[in-house]
Amino acid sequence: MKPIILVLGASGQIGTELTQKLRILHGDKNVIASDIRKANNEMLSSGPFEIIDATDKETILKIVKKYKINQVYLLAAMLSATAEKMPQKAWNLNMNSLLAVLDLAKEKHIEKIYWPSSIAVFGPTTPQKNTPQKTVMEPSTVYGISKVAGEYWCNYYHQKYDVDVRSLRYPGIISWKTKPGGGTTDYAVDIYYKAIEESKYECFLSENTRLPMMFMNDAVDATIQLMEADVNDVKIRTGYNLAAIDFTPKEIAEEIKKHIPDFKITYKPDFRQEIADSWPSSIDDSEARKDWNWQHQFDLKLMTENIIKNLQKENI
Repeated sequence: MKPIILVLGASGQIGTELTQKLRILHGDKNVIASDIRKANNEMLSSGPFEIIDATDKETILKIVKKYKINQVYLLAAMLSATAEKMPQKAWNLNMNSLLAVLDLAKEKHIEKIYWPSSIAVFGPTTPQKNTPQKTVMEPSTVYGISKVAGEYWCNYYHQKYDVDVRSLRYPGIISWKTKPGGGTTDYAVDIYYKAIEESKYECFLSENTRLPMMFMNDAVDATIQLMEADVNDVKIRTGYNLAAIDFTPKEIAEEIKKHIPDFKITYKPDFRQEIADSWPSSIDDSEARKDWNWQHQFDLKLMTENIIKNLQKENI
């Protein structure tokens, strides 16, 4: 059956680029974008758009019936740094949106769900280097708590009701198309903007804080690849570890200096440092590579070249 897709949270960092890629693959009319607020002109002009509160199950069902949706990508969430300031609101959004969509699949209104998890499921007690697929998960953030709970809800609905739900534990995602949205790894997005605009950046993490990262192109490709994988190849129904590159603020700054020689970076760690310190420095994603042949394309050098070239072209 041809996929007819609803993207909830389509105006966010990942949603913006994933929606456009899905429209290229499946046709503009077959990918319905949605968010709680009106979208930008590019999204509105390229295909259908609906204003939806992702926690409102009845409205989602109405849209599912209207367009005959059979797949849902649920990207609406409150990210780590923002969630720490509004814990209850973050929990309600992150949990109720997932349970609404899982229930619709249980009731056979939807055939397949994508829901993103995160390295935030890990915590200070998790092995930090090459964090394995199955390991200690004791998150110290509201965002991480919601993602661990979400993973187990996904697994529960799959085992109990045969819901086809698929998930990836994203590392930090880096893109030049969408500005940062309240995540702890967002320094690695903001640093490129500031490098071009001001030739300087004050980093909210310390210089040697190593975190797993990924260029947006790889994240989008991994998401679609997992959703298109044969059902028998998807062996993990919590969330697959996903990895590409890892680096420190000092290392990304050195790479930027190859393109912008007068770039300067300073460091002023804030509350996000404690969040970053609780996360892994590198991820073992061998299960994803084995089960559905995941391969990343971008390293730090190639990603930096791509971002700087595109931002300079955009004249930000």
